[in-house]
Amino acid sequence: MLNVPAYLDRIAYAGPLAPTAEVLRNLHRAHMLSVPFENLDITLNRKIVCSEDAFVRKIVEQRRGGFCYELNGAFAGLLRAIGFEVTLLSARVPREDGRDGPEFDHLALRIDLDEPWLADVGFGDSFLEPLQLRSGAEQSPEGGRKYRIVDYGNALQMERAEQDGPWKRQYSFTLTQRRLQEFMPMCHHHQTSPESPFTKKSVCSMATPDGRVTVADRTLIFTRNGNRKEQLLSSDPEWRAALKEHFEIVL
Repeated sequence: MLNVPAYLDRIAYAGPLAPTAEVLRNLHRAHMLSVPFENLDITLNRKIVCSEDAFVRKIVEQRRGGFCYELNGAFAGLLRAIGFEVTLLSARVPREDGRDGPEFDHLALRIDLDEPWLADVGFGDSFLEPLQLRSGAEQSPEGGRKYRIVDYGNALQMERAEQDGPWKRQYSFTLTQRRLQEFMPMCHHHQTSPESPFTKKSVCSMATPDGRVTVADRTLIFTRNGNRKEQLLSSDPEWRAALKEHFEIVL
């Protein structure tokens, strides 16, 4: 049984727990502001087991973050324990040459209330609050960037635009219900393949109320209200100190 109070303490959430759109938005935002997107275990050659129990232990008990399978896999468990109807969705992230990535490249969530929602706490620098899962409508859940879901052949595509900027596709997905076990091969691939972006560099990144804080390899990056500031971490102790100070991560 998932320990709901412990999980809520991890994301600093003390509000209502009824399965409503408002609660979903608040939980999603709390998760994004509390649990980092990170691949540190991959760069340290620590195996990530594709199971909900393992995801929750890492995020709640070890107070770590993770990548999409871990973050959305654990968040799905929390939402179900509260009473939400959750469906795992397979998404495909575009490659540098523009081609779609493989199926199960990314894990996203459909939440069914009076209307369906797209929840995703595992795509890194993305929407803080869930999107209405309907095609064509522009949405600005945090008042800055714009997002929309559009038809994409036999699938849907989530796109993002900065203010007054062009639309850029983030990933395509279908509404086919998936099981966590189906994501296991791609979870393994992203931990081991030299073609995976997660084996090429280390990253630990989390949303803040006015931007984002990131440690990318040995660079500490602050983004506040659109302004970016970088600081070189010249030694391993400085790198570990930055992880502890900004993410409360002790490896």
